[in-house]
Amino acid sequence: MTALLVALGAALGAPLRYLADRAVQARFGTGFPWGTLTVNVLGSLLLGAVTGLPADPALTALVGTGFCGALTTWSTLSYETLRLARAGRRHAALANVALSVAAGLAAATAGYALARAATG
Repeated sequence: MTALLVALGAALGAPLRYLADRAVQARFGTGFPWGTLTVNVLGSLLLGAVTGLPADPALTALVGTGFCGALTTWSTLSYETLRLARAGRRHAALANVALSVAAGLAAATAGYALARAATG
């Protein structure tokens, strides 16, 4: 049953990642991977919130592992960073990594804190 919940969450998270990435790229262009940064930060915020809740393991599997796991993407972050570096945009590549890690950690921390505050 847990594997099915993970699969269901992933089936929702992956298309949302694609659509959100495309929407952000359409608005801000493709010069910097803003779409991947956006989905990774939002996924980190949500995962932090799920972690901060007294959640049922089924909800954690569905939302945390499945949805957030498919919404966020370390492999795309790595690829886009490598692509920037190979294009000679080393500062942009470094900024992508630093911003992604810092913003992701901050978002996860904020999500956790908000969930803990909401549940008392």
